[in-house]
Formats: sequence, C-alpha cells, structure tokens
Amino acid sequence: MTEMLQLDTKAWALLAALQEDGRAPLKTLALAAGLSIPATVERLKRLKDAGVVRSVVAELDPAQAGYAVRAMVGITVQQPGKKAFLDKLRRAPEVLECHHVAGADSYIVTVVSQSLEDLERFLGSINGYGETRTSIVFSTPIPRRGLVAPGSSR
Repeated sequence: MTEMLQLDTKAWALLAALQEDGRAPLKTLALAAGLSIPATVERLKRLKDAGVVRSVVAELDPAQAGYAVRAMVGITVQQPGKKAFLDKLRRAPEVLECHHVAGADSYIVTVVSQSLEDLERFLGSINGYGETRTSIVFSTPIPRRGLVAPGSSR
C-alpha cells in the first residue's frame, strides 16, 4: 500500500486553482499557491504521481450538448450478474457514472438521454439485471464542485 501524500496549505491552494480552471497557465497556478513556477510544476507532478490529481477535463453541459434528460437510476443486481451489468454500463453512452453503494440498491447510475423515450429504452435494456428505481433530475441547485481541505469551509 502506498503512503498517502500529505497536503499542505500550498497544495490545497494549488488544487483549488486547478479545480477552478484546469486550463489556467502555470503562472496563475503558481501565484494562487504562493510558489515559483518550477516549484508549481514539481508540486503538480507529485500530485499527479500520487493519484491526487487523476485528470484535468472539460466539464460539458449535457442539455447544451443535446441530452435534455438526466436521471439517477438505482438498481439491485444479484452477485452473478454484476460483472455483465457493469460491462454493459461501460459500453453505454448514456452512462456518466456508476457508484457501487450500500443500502437497498447495489448501484446508483447517473444517466443522460435525449428524451424520455430514450431513457425508457435504456432502462428497458438494463431491467434484466435487476429492479430499477429512477429519479428524473429537474435541476441541480448545487452542481458538482471541487474538493476543499478536510475540516475547512467553503
């Protein structure tokens, strides 16, 4: 097991700036963290190597990209079918993420579709794996956001 990288205030400042704008120039990131540019480059490398920073990606708006419907789907899948179910989800373009959870559901899946009919078709394609419970997302008052240092406030 690898030792967890200790994150100091400069690391958290760098991570906050990176989460705010993944395309920020090194000069901007260095300024935000109170580091020199070479120190910022080295710090980013250590954060990536330790797995703290997994990737820097573009965040797309599903509705603006043609996916008018977003839903959270809970499903209970029996053990023998879990691998096949996950393989299916990995290939499904509608699936944004899947969480293995404790409780009544085995998995909670975030799904997008162009229409309710498309969502219904997708749900029909996974119903053979288990009972589903679907919640349609009307709005997202708190969108996905970046991490802050444990114990700190926003």
